[in-house]
Amino acid sequence: MDDPVQPRTADPRPRRRDRHGRGMRGPVAPPQVPLSASRAEVFTDLVQDSVERLERRWPQLSEIDFLVLEVPALGRDGSAGEDAWSDGVVPLGGTIEASDDRPARVVIYRRPVEIRTKGRDERAALVHEVVVEQVAELLGLSPESVDPRYGED
Repeated sequence: MDDPVQPRTADPRPRRRDRHGRGMRGPVAPPQVPLSASRAEVFTDLVQDSVERLERRWPQLSEIDFLVLEVPALGRDGSAGEDAWSDGVVPLGGTIEASDDRPARVVIYRRPVEIRTKGRDERAALVHEVVVEQVAELLGLSPESVDPRYGED
């Protein structure tokens, strides 16, 4: 009982396990699980789902680029740039006409859409509405003719 506790010698070896001997901690979820997807990736997936839904009815949409940007751009002086929103309303999306070297583009702004929605289902519905409205504007049609279920929710 009278054995004195021997002091630990300073080992130059690195520790290979944590204090409790269970090994190094790994990620909470593997990369293929939706838990590890960022909000931006989830939003991009919502846009892609909406585009795929519309492409079944409108095959020519495969020639259009669909982009997701964080927020609409402002000009250098703080005024509205190309995508003018001078009436004080922040746009949820926009279109860019095709040019000689670039196909037409539909842009969806992630942060303004996320701020206006509370849950995933509400966000998916708003994303689809914005995509339908922008495609309708680009094709020169009404949103109801692009997607007959537009505005039903």
